[in-house]
Amino acid sequence: MPTPGKKVLCHLVFLLGVVSLIMCSAMAARAAGSPSIQVAEASICLDVVDLQCQGGDTIFSSSLGKLYCFTRIVGAKEPTTIFHVWYHGQKQRARVPLQVNSSNWRTYSSKIIQAHETGDWRVEVLGPNDELLRVVHFKVVP
Repeated sequence: MPTPGKKVLCHLVFLLGVVSLIMCSAMAARAAGSPSIQVAEASICLDVVDLQCQGGDTIFSSSLGKLYCFTRIVGAKEPTTIFHVWYHGQKQRARVPLQVNSSNWRTYSSKIIQAHETGDWRVEVLGPNDELLRVVHFKVVP
């Protein structure tokens, strides 16, 4: 029969094992990229004025020259970087890093659209570990 001292020691070792398991599980979830940031708003627009999307739509004329991708990011617990990745069809046309410096942050990127670049476009909004947060689809017409 174990002595009271050995019994206490066994309980402590058991509790230490349980605490270690919980901490390892939490660290693994964080390392797996549990998304803490989210896209609250995302749109393609003609301009951004005072950090507000102007002329948001899903179909644009190729004669406009430049379009903007506006996003509002929420949930960042510390400064981080997101990415706007612009695609024309399946071809990546731009990858733009953007700083996020608070838990409610508005930011945008722009892309010059040539007159011949008609068709389907999309912007993938990626998190700091390249996790996909949102896709914004739009079309450019002649």
